[in-house]
Amino acid sequence: MSKTVVTRSRIMSKKVAVLLTHDFSDTEYNECAHAYRAAGHSILNIEHCEGNIVYGIQRKTSVTIDLGIHNSCIHDFDALFIAGGISPTSLSCYERFIAFVQKFANAQKPIFSSCDDPSLLIEASIVRGRRLTAVDQVSSRLQQAGAVYLDQDVVNDNNLYISSHSPDVLPQFLNETLKVLRL
Repeated sequence: MSKTVVTRSRIMSKKVAVLLTHDFSDTEYNECAHAYRAAGHSILNIEHCEGNIVYGIQRKTSVTIDLGIHNSCIHDFDALFIAGGISPTSLSCYERFIAFVQKFANAQKPIFSSCDDPSLLIEASIVRGRRLTAVDQVSSRLQQAGAVYLDQDVVNDNNLYISSHSPDVLPQFLNETLKVLRL
């Protein structure tokens, strides 16, 4: 009697750190958080203090912070998502957030950056030589910081930096980030 061996392909659940504060992009955050959770991944929202409630720029979304930045360790996460809107500019004023992004880059873990503002990436000095995209208004800032700016909808730089050009391409951005999370 022969035995039939059944193997099932399982996607390993990944933990995604989400950096955000007030005035994040409601749509980008909501759609990304929903897609990552629907794919079986977990997200932890990180800001100044655990328990804080932050609001999206359109005030349609409120998010309770899961973890304060001072209690966050990059080794607990598989990827980093920087929610768009004005939030990245606000966070780029704080050394702890900049250091967190730098540590992710140094550990060669994926960083997902939606279109609005690459301030955290620029302040962390991790864009030199990296292929990235963003909204047209900030393309010169990326280039001045040494990035290779590509006028494309979504750019995947070696599965480490995934960036998008505009909110209109959110489905493509999600598709690319979910591919990276499956690796």
